[in-house]
Amino acid sequence: MDFDALFNEQLDALKSDGNYRYFAELERKCGKFPKAANHADDGVRDVTVWCSNDYLGMGQHPKVIDAMKEAVERTGTGAGGTRNISGTNHDHLLLEAELADLHGKEAALIFTSGYVSNWASLSTLGSRLENCVILSDAGNHASMIEGIRHSKAKKVIWRHNDVADLEEKLAAIPADHPKIVAFESVYSMDGDIAPIEAILDVAEKYGAMTYIDEVHAVGMYGKRGGGVSEELGLAHRITLIEGTLGKAFGCVGGYITGSAALCDFIRSFASGFIFTTALPPAVAAAARVSIAHLKESQFERAGQRRQVAKLRAMLDAQGIPHMPNDSHIVPVMIGDPVKTKMLADYLMDEWNIYVQPINYPTVPKGTERLRFTPSPLHTDEDIAYLVSALTVLWKQCAIAHQVA
Repeated sequence: MDFDALFNEQLDALKSDGNYRYFAELERKCGKFPKAANHADDGVRDVTVWCSNDYLGMGQHPKVIDAMKEAVERTGTGAGGTRNISGTNHDHLLLEAELADLHGKEAALIFTSGYVSNWASLSTLGSRLENCVILSDAGNHASMIEGIRHSKAKKVIWRHNDVADLEEKLAAIPADHPKIVAFESVYSMDGDIAPIEAILDVAEKYGAMTYIDEVHAVGMYGKRGGGVSEELGLAHRITLIEGTLGKAFGCVGGYITGSAALCDFIRSFASGFIFTTALPPAVAAAARVSIAHLKESQFERAGQRRQVAKLRAMLDAQGIPHMPNDSHIVPVMIGDPVKTKMLADYLMDEWNIYVQPINYPTVPKGTERLRFTPSPLHTDEDIAYLVSALTVLWKQCAIAHQVA
């Protein structure tokens, strides 16, 4: 059997639909974020990155870089294996203590990525709690969906951010069945924010555990960067807060926080934790310094909010549609996969602006978009240049000036 032919048949179909993912070859430049070198067939050129999830540029912060260098010189480059075989490195425990403090919880547990922390935690909870029912917001991330699916627990999907629908579905579940309400704080594609307090009210009414994914919010919201739950003063009411070290904290890795018993339960039963090599100690050390810095500093968050507001105002002035929301994510709606890819290519080829086209299955068909994430390190000149480019392309491509 010609397996490559089978692979190529499906790849060709993906390309014809306009949903094939092309990856730009970029080289980040230390100390020059959001600039990067784009390696292409015709050579190397500098581009401005507009879609990074390093929201605050902490991956370039001197304190974070120095912490990683020091830890590499002190401990070497790798963890040496899983934590149960090679031992829990001291830097891992220091990071977990920092994370527990960030969210006001008894304990924390780190994973190799935010995807793994969601997948491992939800799959473990759903499989180990007898008769468990997981109520999942319809907009939840793929990592949450996969974790729930792998758990084989009963799954109930409630309409996105619809608390009345959530309550109706909770009320239909037998009272003696363990229930987990799983949702996100900031949804990464639309940038909308969940009605967290209302969700908690309903979950508590029916005795449900609450599981919130704060990956696009940690570092960004709250006085100390604890996420939207901290900003709203609700973290103490949430059973499990999950986050990432790979976005606003500028490193890599994922984590959960909660009670000591909860974290020990996941640590003891989650295959995604037990059987994978631990984060390098240098990554843990750098992440801890980043978290500690953002607990004290408002400078990065304030700068980022200013630049988001400037970009939105300039897009409005030119009549370029962007989805309204209360977060830092600025989705510019296109509504067609081919046009979205074409616009992204034009921005890169003609304007040295890099933004990744967002197509199905990341977003529903017909809602294709360019997703911009201004950072405090994008200058006013960067913003003006981006809006000028979009204005020219909007006229050339005759895209409707309205929000999809």
